[in-house]
Amino acid sequence: MTQLARILLVEDNPNDLELTLEALSEYHLTNEVVVARDGQEAMDYLLRQGQFADRPPWNPAVVLLDLKLPKIDGMEVLRLIKTDAQLKVVPVVIMTASREERDLAQGYMLGANAYVVKPVDFHELIDAVKALGIFWAVVNQSPPGSASRSV
Repeated sequence: MTQLARILLVEDNPNDLELTLEALSEYHLTNEVVVARDGQEAMDYLLRQGQFADRPPWNPAVVLLDLKLPKIDGMEVLRLIKTDAQLKVVPVVIMTASREERDLAQGYMLGANAYVVKPVDFHELIDAVKALGIFWAVVNQSPPGSASRSV
């Protein structure tokens, strides 16, 4: 049985969340997008605990991760993902407004698969998110155990 690609979008800014979801749906990708609005919710989803204890066992094809998050910040979420035996193969794309070199360096040191600075322009953001969605959920071959692989 083949599962559709699932994207975990970790974003607390309502405007960025709305634009990102619009961009993903505008291209008519048939992916499921699960939204986590803080770092704790993201980890609960990934670890299948709390409100997500009964979610299907497949990991997302990609995690789109903001850095500035409540409860657990994005860098800590990334560290937790990349140090967990079951999660470390899940691709993580940092999507942030931060252009700080230390954030970029730390993100890659912790194992980010890509670092994307969110464009300020609405149309550029839409284009960037569409490109990310197409690559990570359609073109890229997801690791075993993700929702876009045959199980």
